[in-house]
Formats: sequence, structure tokens, C-alpha cells
Amino acid sequence: MDRVKELEQKIGYVFKDKSLIERALMHSSYTNEKHLKKYECNERLEFLGDAVLELVSSAYLFNEFPKVSEGELTKTRASMVCEPSLAMCARDIGLGDYLLLGKGEEATGGRKRDSITSDAMEALIGAIYLDGGFTNAKEFIHHFILTDLEDKKLFYDSKTILQEIVQANMTGNVSYELIDEQGPDHNKIFEVEARIGGKAWGRGKGSSKKSAEQQAAYEAILNLRKKK
Repeated sequence: MDRVKELEQKIGYVFKDKSLIERALMHSSYTNEKHLKKYECNERLEFLGDAVLELVSSAYLFNEFPKVSEGELTKTRASMVCEPSLAMCARDIGLGDYLLLGKGEEATGGRKRDSITSDAMEALIGAIYLDGGFTNAKEFIHHFILTDLEDKKLFYDSKTILQEIVQANMTGNVSYELIDEQGPDHNKIFEVEARIGGKAWGRGKGSSKKSAEQQAAYEAILNLRKKK
């Protein structure tokens, strides 16, 4: 089975225009390497998908939480559509495996990079919107992004929540230790450990130290919950 058909099966949507899903999966490093036009990569679809995602997620929260203030709605929406959260959704469908990347990006772990997979997720939304209209794009977003909201909120606020858990229940301070960084200066991957009283409880990777710390804190919270 070819990669496009396999991805279509995973997401439950079959494209009428296959060029749209191909473009959604085409990273700029691939178009550069193949000397294609800049606009042929997935960035234009990402721009469109970002707008569709914001509208659908805003309408969902507005209807789902009728008594919640604008400020809280904005914060919750931010947690659902931030780069690490979208990358988490992309990992759930293995989106990185289907991307078209340049050799350099491939060699430096681009398939697992949050910035690339989250952008591809938005590009895929844009492609579905163009191919099948708003209703199909909305269904995709509801099924693959607007799920596990509590988990996503926990992820978004993980550093704050971990600090609160430790202050209330444990001795020792929370610290974040950079244990590895790879890749060129413009495209680094950072690996960080979340430590409590010097003991490692979680580990995370990200395209920024902040993103890696957030993932490490999230893993630490999950490990602390298992310990209970």
C-alpha cells in the first residue's frame, strides 16, 4: 500500500485531489532540494489550515463551555493549538513517517521535530478543507485534535503543575538540566531532564529548551502519578 493510501486510511478521509495531500506532506527542505518552486511546499496549506483550526476550536470551546470567560477560552485554545500539542496529535497518527523531507532534514531527525510535524498537521487540515470543504475539515479536527482536552491542558501547563505538585507534596526543588543538543544552530534539538531534588523524573526533546522542558515536566507528572 502506498504512503498516501495508508495515511488516508488512518485519518478516515480519502482525497479526490491527491496533489493536495502530497503538497501537505512536502516540507520546504524537499522542495529546495528538488529545485521546485517555493510555493509548492506545504507552507501555504499550513497558513490556511491554521485559520480553519482556530475557527473550529474557537467555536467548539464557545459552545462547550458557555460560562467560561474570554480569557480562559483563549488560554485553553492556545493549549490545544500550540506547537507541542499539535505535534502530539501528529504523533498519534504517525504523520512524520509520511513527510517528504530533504536529505539534510531527514538526517537531523526532522520526522520527529515538533515544528515540522505540527506545521504538517495544519497543512493537512488546509488540504482537507480545500478538497472536501469545511465539514470534512471540522470532522478531522474534532476527531484528531479536540480530544483529550484535559490531557492537552495538563501538557500546556506542565511546568506550573509540576511545581505545584512538588511544593504541596514533596521536598526538594524542581530543576531542568540540558543533557544533549543536536543539529545545526538554525535547527537544533534540545534534550532536557526534569529533576526533583536532583533525581530525574522526566525527559523531553524539543526544538527549543522551553519546549523540551515542557515535555520533560509532562513526563515527570505522569511518572509521579504512576508512583501514587
